[in-house]
Amino acid sequence: MTEIDFYSGGGDRLDVACRLITKVVRKGFRIMIYTPDLVMVEQLDNLLWTFSPTDFIPHCRVDDKLVNVTPVILGHKATKLPHDEVLLNLDIENPVFFSRFRRLIEIAGTRPEDTEAARKRYRFYQDRGYEIRHHKLGWQ
Repeated sequence: MTEIDFYSGGGDRLDVACRLITKVVRKGFRIMIYTPDLVMVEQLDNLLWTFSPTDFIPHCRVDDKLVNVTPVILGHKATKLPHDEVLLNLDIENPVFFSRFRRLIEIAGTRPEDTEAARKRYRFYQDRGYEIRHHKLGWQ
């Protein structure tokens, strides 16, 4: 069964995403980042190059030819899923394919609409019997 981790209280969702991506990669796992659209893919792509002066996060897009050897994959479509290790969901909806992954990471965000969408996703997983770990971050 997929392990689910919810993170809240960390500030900007994309900044939190970059920090969590870094932690996952340092632990030796591959991670698929699922976004709602190409605009967010591009934002995250740029942010992964610039968010830290000391960390390099090798990443590519889901349609790149290096997708099978790169630890961080960015995508907004569910058509290509190159692995089943860790999924970070940045969409407001539950990804229909989440149960294929060993671990799912959700970020609540700080805007009211993000928080409400996160609560809805939390209830969705909870209603289906998934054990959910909630992490309150102190990053601001």
